[in-house]
Amino acid sequence: MNGKPCASATKAQSWESIDWKKAAAYVRKLQMRIVKAQKDGHISKVKSLQWLLTHSFYAKALAVKRVTENQGKNTSGVDHELWSTPQAKYQAIGKLKRRGYHPQPLRRVYIPKKNGKLRPLSIPTMTDRAMQTLYKFALEPIAETYADPNSYGFRMGRSTHDAIEQCFSDLNKGKSPQWVLEGDIKGCFDHISHEWLMENIPMDTQVLYKWLKCGYVETKRLFPTEEGTPQGGTISPLLMNMTLDGLERVLREHFPQRRRENGKTVFDKVNYVRYADDFIITGKSEAFLRREVLPVVQSFMQERGLQLSREKTVITHIDDGFDFLGQNVRKYKGKLLIKPAKESVKRLLHRVREIVKSNKSAKQEMLIRRLNPVIRGWVNYHRYVVASEVFSYVDYQIYKCLWQWAKRRHKTKGRRWIARKYWHEIGTRKWTFSAELKSETDEKRYLSLEYATNTKILRFKKIVAEANPFDEKWEGYYEERDGERMLNSTKGREKLLRIWRQQKRCCPVCGERITSETGFRTHTLVQNGKQRLSAMVHPQCHRALHTPDYYLPSRVSQS
Repeated sequence: MNGKPCASATKAQSWESIDWKKAAAYVRKLQMRIVKAQKDGHISKVKSLQWLLTHSFYAKALAVKRVTENQGKNTSGVDHELWSTPQAKYQAIGKLKRRGYHPQPLRRVYIPKKNGKLRPLSIPTMTDRAMQTLYKFALEPIAETYADPNSYGFRMGRSTHDAIEQCFSDLNKGKSPQWVLEGDIKGCFDHISHEWLMENIPMDTQVLYKWLKCGYVETKRLFPTEEGTPQGGTISPLLMNMTLDGLERVLREHFPQRRRENGKTVFDKVNYVRYADDFIITGKSEAFLRREVLPVVQSFMQERGLQLSREKTVITHIDDGFDFLGQNVRKYKGKLLIKPAKESVKRLLHRVREIVKSNKSAKQEMLIRRLNPVIRGWVNYHRYVVASEVFSYVDYQIYKCLWQWAKRRHKTKGRRWIARKYWHEIGTRKWTFSAELKSETDEKRYLSLEYATNTKILRFKKIVAEANPFDEKWEGYYEERDGERMLNSTKGREKLLRIWRQQKRCCPVCGERITSETGFRTHTLVQNGKQRLSAMVHPQCHRALHTPDYYLPSRVSQS
C-alpha cells in the first residue's frame, strides 16, 4: 500500500446520489493504511488515520447503510426512532458527530436461550448503533492485526466451519492430544471489566466511556452499567474478541510446542481454538490440563473481570467426545469423526414437528414452502462433516412425521391412495413428498420437499490462521477464497459464475464484494417480452432496485 493520502470524500447532496462503490473503496483504503501503520509501529499515524476515518462523510454514510439494512433495522431503541426513508437516512449522516455526542440509555429486552433461560439484550438507538459501527470501521483493522490466529467468531471471512476444521487438524492424528478442556465463560458480555477496556482498547476513550456507562432502561426505570458490554451493540462482539485475544499467545509462552525437561524432550500438546466466548484447549493429560493449563486460563480471565463456569468447564477424553458449535468431535477406535451433535438433530426435528403440527389443515404446497428453508439451512451447515448417516436418519424421521400428517387428513382412505396423492416419483427418488403446481402448459410441475440425503458432503477448506482481510498482502488470497466458495454455491450454473467474474466479484450497486456469506440476487432486464440476466447484486440492493423512487445507477438497469 502506498503512503499517498486518500482522496477527499465529496459530500453527496442526497442519499440516492451517494456513490457506494466509491464510499466502500475510500473506507477500505483507510483501513488498509491503518493496518500498515500499525505493523510499522507508527502509533501516532494510526490515531490520525482513525480520526480521519471516523470524521469522513463516506464512512458515516456506510455506517448508516449498515444499520438500516441489517436484521435489526426495524428494532428501535428508547427513542422509538427508525430510519426507513432515504431522507431520514441522509439526515442521520449529519447526526454522527463526536462533538456533543451523548449516547442514550439502552432498551433492555429478553430472548429465550437453548436451556430455557432468558438472555438479556440491550438495544441502542439507531444513532448509537451507527456511531458504534462508524468507530468499528476504525477499530477492526487493529483488532485483526493482533487477533489470535485460531479465533474464528465475529471475524470477517471466518466461520464456525473454520473452527471445526481446526479441531480436526489438532486431534485427528495418532500422536494428537487425547484430552480436551472445554471452556465456558460465565456471562462473557455482561462481566467484562470497564477498567480493562479503557486501558487496552485503542480507540477514542471518551466515546468508549460514554458507551460503557450509558445505562439501560427496564420497566421504565434507569439502571447503571458498572461492567460488561451490551449484547445488542454493533461494536460489542469486537470488544469481546479484543478482550479475549492474547490467550493463545499466553498459552504458547507457558507451554511451547516442545521443551527440554530433565534432559528429555517434552510435548505438552497444547492447542487452542476459540469461537466467540466458546473455546477448547487440548493437552497431554487430564492432570496437566487441570493443574497447569486451567490456572493460566483463570488468571487471564480474572485480569479482564471474567470467570469460567464451573459447571460447563469440563475436561473430556477424545474417546468420549465433546460437542462444539453444533458438532460432535469424537474418536472411534482411533479414528476421529466429526458428526452433527445429537442436540442439534433434536432441535431440527422438534422444529419440523412444530411446523407440521401448526399446519394440519394447510395445503401441501404451503407446508413444503415452510419446511424447506428450515431443512436446507440445517443441512447446509452440517454438509462439511461426516453426516451421511445422520442425514438418512433425519429424512426418515421427517417422512414419518409427514405420513402422520397425511393420514390424519384422510382417515377413510387407504395407504396407497395417500401415497399416490402426496408422494411422487421425482428424478431418481420414487417417494418424494411433492405438490403439483398449476401450469399454463400441459407439462406437470412439482414443488418438492428438500431431502437431506440429496445434499453432497463436501470437505471444507479452512482459512489460513494468520490471514488479515485488511492487509494488502492477503487481498489475492481472499479473492481466490471467495471465488472458490462462490463456485461451490453456484455449481453447475456457469452463466452466474461468468457474470460474477465480469463484475469483478462486486455488486454493481453498492460496490461491495458478493460472497457466499452476503448472498446474492439476480437482477433481470425485460426486452422484447424476454427476460435476460443482467447482474448479480446483494439481496438488500435488489430490494432497493425494485423500490419506487429509488435512484438507479446508470450501470444497472431496472426491470
